[in-house]
Amino acid sequence: MAALISCNCYSKCISPALVPKGSSFLRTQNLPKFSPLKHAQCQLQNNEQKGRPFSLKKSAISIVLAAELLINGIPSLDWSPNAYAANPPFPDLSVLISGPPIKDPGALLRYALPINNKAVREVQKPLEDISESLKIAGVKALDSVERNVRQASRALKQGKTLIVSGLAEAKKDHGVELLDKLEVGMEELQLIVEDRNRDAVASKQKELLQYVGDVEEDMVDGFPYEVQEEYRNMPLLKGRAAVDMKVKVKDNPNLEECVFRIVLDGYNAPVTAGNFVDLVQRHFYDGMEIQRADGFVVQTGDPEGPAEGFTDPSTEKTRTIPLEIMVDGEKAPVYGETLEELGLYKAQTRLPFNAFGTMAMARDEFENNSASSQVFWLLKESELTPSNANILDGRYAVFGYVTENQDSLADVKVGDVIESIKLVSGLNNLVNPSYKIAG
Repeated sequence: MAALISCNCYSKCISPALVPKGSSFLRTQNLPKFSPLKHAQCQLQNNEQKGRPFSLKKSAISIVLAAELLINGIPSLDWSPNAYAANPPFPDLSVLISGPPIKDPGALLRYALPINNKAVREVQKPLEDISESLKIAGVKALDSVERNVRQASRALKQGKTLIVSGLAEAKKDHGVELLDKLEVGMEELQLIVEDRNRDAVASKQKELLQYVGDVEEDMVDGFPYEVQEEYRNMPLLKGRAAVDMKVKVKDNPNLEECVFRIVLDGYNAPVTAGNFVDLVQRHFYDGMEIQRADGFVVQTGDPEGPAEGFTDPSTEKTRTIPLEIMVDGEKAPVYGETLEELGLYKAQTRLPFNAFGTMAMARDEFENNSASSQVFWLLKESELTPSNANILDGRYAVFGYVTENQDSLADVKVGDVIESIKLVSGLNNLVNPSYKIAG
């Protein structure tokens, strides 16, 4: 497994930190501490070694942000997965002053759908805002919630015709049925607020947002683009799927096991999500231990033996997949290059590292297209990964989010066992499944 924040001139730039004992999954030498200013110097050296052109702008940004980190506190990264960035540059300064990020995984998934229907978004937004309203102390929160509900109800009443017109023809009846349930549900939520029953608000909000998300999915008419030809025959997830990951937790009197619901987004990462679903159907992860859990990420997927990924029995070679990044505003993902390498310093990714439990592929530090089976879940948020301005977006392929029990990821430890990962929906969206061929 390779480094999270790494630099091939560490010996000159960074003071070493000892690998924690008992970390049998670590196969490397002493681990480095991260020095932002010296990391910027390392960037220049690495780019020269790789024959990349010198970028004064990028280097200046790195150095300025490094100084900011020194002033505000330098995080120490003591280990890294097979993994994050070869030479992670810091994001453009302008990104750091963007608006409040969306951190809720359900909201991120809704906004990531390939639809363009303003009317349904105007229903969605005030329902999501209820979460902020509930942060107000006591029953005063209910006054704000009531305003949210009225705004959503008004938007639904005024925009229902436009919402229905946006439904895919084959899904229209189902979508209209969901809208009817949404209307009834909002009336019920209004009664909850009038009864001043604060405790019942969050569960009803979750139900209504599920209806909204399902309506939005009914607006997607087929798969919206062609995957690049060179990857077209790989396992692909053309749509969404959900899995339940059951983890046996050791040495925790408060938690013996936990089931994490994970939604996989094939609309924005069809190759990456398809690879994972294919491995799930092979039971690849069943019985595998958690191999890293350090408060920064939880990681697994490194099989026993010399291989660091899935060995395809039909070829007896490690199956790898390309780096796959969907840029916000684009119709199809880019492959094989980071957004930094493409010069897209200000671009936002459709699936950002914003949520606690963001799921992404680990890879070799210097090989963009080396991901295979190792996956990680980011535990938010550290100084190096502020939402909407972190060093991971555009460099690692996000393909899903933990949507249930994500907070319990913080309780998972090295050595805890994944009893099973089971597909609960979306198998019909998997094409070219290799597990059916090789068993």
